Amino acid sequence: MRDPYIIQAVLVIAAVTAALRFIPFIVFKNDKKTPRIVEKLGRILPYAVMGMLVVYCLKEVKVTEFDSIMPTILGCLITGGTYIWKRNTLISIACGTIGYMLLVQLVF
Repeated sequence: MRDPYIIQAVLVIAAVTAALRFIPFIVFKNDKKTPRIVEKLGRILPYAVMGMLVVYCLKEVKVTEFDSIMPTILGCLITGGTYIWKRNTLISIACGTIGYMLLVQLVF
């Protein structure tokens, strides 16, 4: 564990992560107005990321197999229903994941 390569890699990763977190505060100080494109990206990207996650999660579902498609559909319905009910993304994803896993392990 004392391999210098591992220590160097961790330090580089930490430095890059810190830089990516601090650069926006340096570039967009309080006296400067945030560019419109950055504001637009801030509104659009969360939905784009969620869409990509849905596609990634559903890409290997076999729609011709009942045991594959039913837990997936029910898990999606649980996720969507919980979000509509609670308006909390984290709770809805957790409930959908738990519901899907219970369906796969216990029912299908």
